[in-house]
Amino acid sequence: MATSLLATDGYKFSMAEAGWPLRQETFYYTHRKGGLQVMPLDVASFIRGFLPEPKPEDYDFLSRNDYEMGVGFKAAIQRKERLVVHAIPRGALFYPKEPVLSLTGCSALVSWVEPLLIQLNFRIQVATQALMDREVLARELAVVTCEEQRRIALETLDSVGVKGVSIRVDSEGYYQRVLAQVRELVNIVGDPSRIFEVGLRAATCQEQHELALRACKEAGVMRTSNVEGARKLGLIPVGTMGHEHVQRYGADEAAFRAIRERRPQRSSYLLDTYDTLISGLPAAFRLIREDQSARDSIRFDSGNKKLQYLYAVTQARDLGIHPVLIIEDGLDAQATREFEELRRQVGWEPSEQFYGYGGHIVSRTMGSAFSRDRVAAIFKLSQTGPQPTMKFGNELAEGKQSIPGMPVLFRRRHGSGPVGLIGQEGEPVPEGYFPLTDSAPESPSFVAAEDSAKDARVGCTPATQALIDGLRSRYFPQAR
Repeated sequence: MATSLLATDGYKFSMAEAGWPLRQETFYYTHRKGGLQVMPLDVASFIRGFLPEPKPEDYDFLSRNDYEMGVGFKAAIQRKERLVVHAIPRGALFYPKEPVLSLTGCSALVSWVEPLLIQLNFRIQVATQALMDREVLARELAVVTCEEQRRIALETLDSVGVKGVSIRVDSEGYYQRVLAQVRELVNIVGDPSRIFEVGLRAATCQEQHELALRACKEAGVMRTSNVEGARKLGLIPVGTMGHEHVQRYGADEAAFRAIRERRPQRSSYLLDTYDTLISGLPAAFRLIREDQSARDSIRFDSGNKKLQYLYAVTQARDLGIHPVLIIEDGLDAQATREFEELRRQVGWEPSEQFYGYGGHIVSRTMGSAFSRDRVAAIFKLSQTGPQPTMKFGNELAEGKQSIPGMPVLFRRRHGSGPVGLIGQEGEPVPEGYFPLTDSAPESPSFVAAEDSAKDARVGCTPATQALIDGLRSRYFPQAR
């Protein structure tokens, strides 16, 4: 069955129109945490199995919902034959922060795949647990949210040779848990129109996410990032900007201007790609001051959001502006109560503060530990055209800093040193290592990996480190 063009997040369409949809770009996938994991499938086949097949009615729906797509996007999304996948093989083990795969192709297409590709983390976690501890596996898979999730779990278990696991589907139970969660949030903020849903990447599959969206709709929440879900359920698709957009332009202000000046709709400025307070917020406020009638918003996404919020409100008042405030990333009911109290303390109107929820609605109600948050699965832009790029996310050291360039993974064969080295395509293989990326399939053995796991450091080759150092010097010269 062909995948709908709309089966992605709304901001993928707005970023394509404000960017360069035909530019060659590279994204990579990794887990930031979660320990040693196993790849249970052939990645290239998996990706090619869900690439979109656009239909005229898809573009009609996008046009009716403020996502009018141009000829560049339409050409890019059809260039599937130019897509290049580099990945670790089926059966290979990997550690946190190692590049599991990279995808190179036309910007609009490689960006489009993100939500569905990130759902790969569920298959990886199921396969890993099946090989490590079947009792825990049976407990975590005893009840799932929908038939599609059950099918994916059984398919994954079969791929690693594990059978006899009983899995029961309880869609109604999941629906009711989501409904209760969303109703609690609506009760806190007082108005469902102040909430939007962004949980497609937190779901295990489309069917699960559709269940969650139906519960959101019953609770009065009518906005979602899932464009296909919006079409099916009569909701409103939303989304303006992600980190990749700012990385493409290499500077906050240039990226913000592209969104504002290439799309007639309201803009939402994402602040934390490099540093919220040093670069993101000042750039956003410069644009907002130029045209306050646009009613643009600023979005807080990582770091100390309460500190950022108070600083932003203070600066906005000093400048005589009143931006709409949007808060996302890791929100739950308690954090919402705290931000609502902050809003009252600073005198911000309810109609000028909104909240976006993903995992809190979609995966924390799932009843299983196999969530995206457990492994922190990400898919990040690492090269745009000839230019390597990184997301810093307010952090110069660890945390949400991403990898630049066209990454590959080298695994240690003998000797000492990091168990994995993150290198670059075309770089010579370091002494004592072999290229795990694009190597032959293997039979996973956690026992064989125990010695390596004792020193599970992941390092960078000189080529990768040089890219990181150069980008750090460019964006944080004061840190040299």
